[in-house]
Amino acid sequence: MLLNRLHLATRAARLAALAVIVAGLAGCQSIAGIQPVSQVRVIDASPDAPALDIHQNSAAALYNIGFGTVTSYIPVAAGAYTHAAYTAGTQQELAAVHGVFAAGGQYTVLTGNVAANMQMTVLKDQAFPAPAGQVALRFLNQSTRPGAVDIYLLSPDSALTGISPIVSAAGFGRNTGYINAPSGTYSIVAYPAGTNPASAALPAYTGSQVSYPGGSAHTIVLIDQRPDQRPAQQSGAEPSLQVISAEDYDSAGS
Repeated sequence: MLLNRLHLATRAARLAALAVIVAGLAGCQSIAGIQPVSQVRVIDASPDAPALDIHQNSAAALYNIGFGTVTSYIPVAAGAYTHAAYTAGTQQELAAVHGVFAAGGQYTVLTGNVAANMQMTVLKDQAFPAPAGQVALRFLNQSTRPGAVDIYLLSPDSALTGISPIVSAAGFGRNTGYINAPSGTYSIVAYPAGTNPASAALPAYTGSQVSYPGGSAHTIVLIDQRPDQRPAQQSGAEPSLQVISAEDYDSAGS
């Protein structure tokens, strides 16, 4: 009888120890499945600012960032940070922003507006695929000159007649959020808000044809065209609109 009790007690202790080990392994697997870092990139959309150094808290993280630059994603430990833009090579701070970056998240630190009123914004980027057969497009209007615009997606060999804009009346500072559209090849065309594309009016911007694969996600930033970036034949014209694109989620690499 005593031996049976000892046997049962020993068996119970072994089962309890096994339960602790299994729970520990499950906990380890859970921790291992969590990405310990955030991914952060910088987009410089300030048309007249000098080259910038970007500081993360008190340390310089990026140097000599120029207008129209989209950096690669950089891994950082999850947590709260202050990002600041300095005139490159100096201690002259032009703007700063505070943001909290979650583990596994993707973020854009956007620098925009003219240098005298520079603003920095933290944006959460889409880190997952768009629905099957669609592309997720987010439009950010950081162009300070043309005013509000209507934005169209024009497929090859098609006309703007009868096509509705994907975004209407996008003024400076507008963030459309992600909009799902059929995947395909498109040219981005922008007209002053309320303009009838069928008229003789010239668009504010016409881009080249770009392929947007199904499942991918992109950020499209409307920015000013600086005088030193205009073609020679347009040297006497007013600076116009241009577009830069950033890849948020690559369906081919998923």
